[in-house]
Amino acid sequence: MFYRIFAGMNTEGLSGKQLIIMAIAAGVCVANIYYNQPILHEIAATFHATEGEVGVISVLAQAGYGLGLFFLTPLGDKTDRKKLILILQAILIVVLLGMCYTPVLSGVYGVSLLTGLLAVAAQVILPMAASLSGNNKGRNVGIVFTGILVGILAARVFSGYIASVLSWRYVYGISAGMVFISALMIQTSLPNVPARFSGNYKQLLQSTLQQIGRFALLRRTALLGALIFGAFCSFWTTLTFHLSSTPFNYQTSTIGLFGILAIGGALLAPVFGKLADKGNPLRSQFISVTVLIISVVMIKLFPYNILSFIIAVLLLDIGVQATQITNIATIYSLDEAAHSRINTVYMTSYFLGGATGTLAGVQCWRIGGWPLVTWQLLAWSVAALAVVLYGYRVQSLQRLNTAPVSNKK
Repeated sequence: MFYRIFAGMNTEGLSGKQLIIMAIAAGVCVANIYYNQPILHEIAATFHATEGEVGVISVLAQAGYGLGLFFLTPLGDKTDRKKLILILQAILIVVLLGMCYTPVLSGVYGVSLLTGLLAVAAQVILPMAASLSGNNKGRNVGIVFTGILVGILAARVFSGYIASVLSWRYVYGISAGMVFISALMIQTSLPNVPARFSGNYKQLLQSTLQQIGRFALLRRTALLGALIFGAFCSFWTTLTFHLSSTPFNYQTSTIGLFGILAIGGALLAPVFGKLADKGNPLRSQFISVTVLIISVVMIKLFPYNILSFIIAVLLLDIGVQATQITNIATIYSLDEAAHSRINTVYMTSYFLGGATGTLAGVQCWRIGGWPLVTWQLLAWSVAALAVVLYGYRVQSLQRLNTAPVSNKK
């Protein structure tokens, strides 16, 4: 079904088949960061660890991703992106197989960090899609980003089910096979993309940092992304603890099913990519952040009502994913020659925000349970709204400064 939809699109440089392959490969890679969240209880049981000790696994996976974003993804401007993707995937396969046999919790910590580091192959694919697109850049990037979002959300369903039927270790063994298949698809279907940066690695990193100073829009968008994803990760990490405790007492497989609800929000990503192409990013951001705030208010007012959680999951993921795809389509309009470096700035902030949100969520759960968790979720969301409103103010001032001044007699 999805092939027929995308194959008929005017994708300007990318066929429908190539877009699907890029979306699948990106989703398969990024999913590895989130497999651990629904199975933290199983990992804790294996190593006789506490919730706080296994919660570090999620933090390390996301921190590794943040490090990979800064130190590895800028190479997409300096080397052939296709070659870089394949190298990262090959090493990721080896690391995932290592997770299947790690005998101690400290080993899981190390492998989780490396998994996040190498999963940034997804963030080499994303600017690759942008560079191969034309006027439909927002829509095409939205399609590939849909693959990333579905990978993030489906990861919880997949790992929860596999862990309940087999073992949590099988989750990573099967994932290694999926990464291998996606690497074969990339090798046989995608073109090589020549490098655009001729300096050395040190100069590349320096140039990446310079992008922060070049674009105020990038700084504001990166902050918004960090806040939104911080709320997202904090919610999904602590949701596992909340739903597995009284009065819900849900099993891992049941908790994982909540990810299916969230996939509906991810499928709206191309729609918001079209809005960004039409020049309406601030309006899209305002609507999506407002939806996020409504979802957080619902789970705060009705913490033990399962219907409120079902509705809130739908709204939260629509709000978060819509904001992110608008952000990404916006930053790719800044400088085509520096797509990977600009993407690095945004995505590093994005996933460091996620790691911070995860850590904050785990600590709030430990200190004050669900009530404190929801207060900090509200804090993330309101701060995001403040960033959007500031963007409106900046836009208004720019319009005033550029408006023609009438000559007075």
